[in-house]
Amino acid sequence: VGGDSDHHHHRLLHIAAILPIISEMLRSSAALRAALPRLTPRNVPRKTSERRLTSLLTSNDKKIRGLRILEAHAVEAKKPTAVVSPFFRGYASNGDLPPHIKVNLPALSPTMEMGTIISWEKKEGDVLNEGDLLAEIETDKATMGMETPEEGYLAKIVVPAGEKDIPLGKLLCIIVSDEKDVSAFKDYQPTEEASAAPAAAASPSPAAAAATPPPPPPPPAVMPPAAAPTTSPPAVAPGSFVYASPYAKKLSSEQNIDLSVSAPGPIPIPGATYTDMPISNIRNVIAKRLCLSKQSIPHYYLSIDVCMDEVSQLRQEFNKLLEKEGIKISFNDFIIKASALACKKIPEANSSWLDTVIRQYNNVDVSVAVSTDRGLITPIVFKAEQKGLATIASDVKALAAKAREGKLQPHEFQGGTFSVSNLGMFGVKNFSAIINPPQSCILAVGGTEKRLVVDEESEQGFRVAHIMSVTLSCDHRTVDGAVGAQWLAAFKKYLEKPSTMIL
Repeated sequence: VGGDSDHHHHRLLHIAAILPIISEMLRSSAALRAALPRLTPRNVPRKTSERRLTSLLTSNDKKIRGLRILEAHAVEAKKPTAVVSPFFRGYASNGDLPPHIKVNLPALSPTMEMGTIISWEKKEGDVLNEGDLLAEIETDKATMGMETPEEGYLAKIVVPAGEKDIPLGKLLCIIVSDEKDVSAFKDYQPTEEASAAPAAAASPSPAAAAATPPPPPPPPAVMPPAAAPTTSPPAVAPGSFVYASPYAKKLSSEQNIDLSVSAPGPIPIPGATYTDMPISNIRNVIAKRLCLSKQSIPHYYLSIDVCMDEVSQLRQEFNKLLEKEGIKISFNDFIIKASALACKKIPEANSSWLDTVIRQYNNVDVSVAVSTDRGLITPIVFKAEQKGLATIASDVKALAAKAREGKLQPHEFQGGTFSVSNLGMFGVKNFSAIINPPQSCILAVGGTEKRLVVDEESEQGFRVAHIMSVTLSCDHRTVDGAVGAQWLAAFKKYLEKPSTMIL
């Protein structure tokens, strides 16, 4: 009985010791619950709250003395990488604005960084159907149309026509789905989201302001020493003493010259008159690419003369046959076809230097240089080696018209494996062209002129021939001199014997 009594006595002592600890834990738990609402995501946005509860035990009696919060700090969540999207759907906040779509400037070409609004094809309040032409935008390559992303009504034009150097992602206009919501954006002005951050950073908290000591007073300004007064000799007045040698005085007396009169100053040369022209995006890209080509590609040039008599005769026959179809074959169409066939025969000319490899292309996509009011552009005749002269003529005509109107799509002028630039129609006899990177060759075509050539079959021993001069610019990294000469020989053969182009 005595042992049981002692056992119950010890249990009661343990219970009496634990009761204060449980009470302390309950009070700490209530305090923790009261503090939690102040650390919710609503009050600390985009932050993850981290809390650690540590129990502090005494080393003597191992009793729990309490619970306390050691640490409650916020770790800023990692922000996702910003991605520029052509279109951004925005919704009204606090009922200020109705639901709407924000249309940002999209990347209309792979190398586009900025754009210029040439014209708006729709006005504020107009009905928009998906796919309608919304605006004309000048990129670094051409003037392209931007289509309407969604049906609705054009509520607000944010960027007016004519504004230049608009960065990608900038808000251009706003579209709403309901016509009655158009009026809500009449006085809409885009807000700069980044402006709030500097303003918030500029106003420190009261505690920080109190802890920051006042800046020390500026040192007294030191006045610079006064400059010593300078004196200049007084001007010589007419009739006063003049420092001159006796011989000079004698000559001036004989010539009746008054030495006391000051000579007139130099007459200023009138400055040249000029006009500063703004640089368009296309011209800027042309300048960069040509500088890159001349600085990084080792050019060399090969020239040859081609007799165009048989091509001229065959061209006349073909144009008579195609007259009813409205197709007219030009000399340039023959040149494009002969160039493509020569590239198939000499594949080194149809390649690109890619630092680690030389890439030879299976098809010959001929870039044809076209001059426009906005600058030079090179639309592409794809797989020219597989097309007939009539098809090439139709393709070149359509591409040139679209290029001059600024309607080319990116895939119609980006790429190409070989280039042809023809200035013969301007009376140019010959010239050397700059390679269009990453291509390896470009053919510069001069005009056709009449020349006397040796003809042993003629009674006179000579005849008048139509001769065209061409110059091939080659990248020496991919095309050696002998290979370039072989290409020119094949090109000349195809034009001087045009029947071989159909073999």
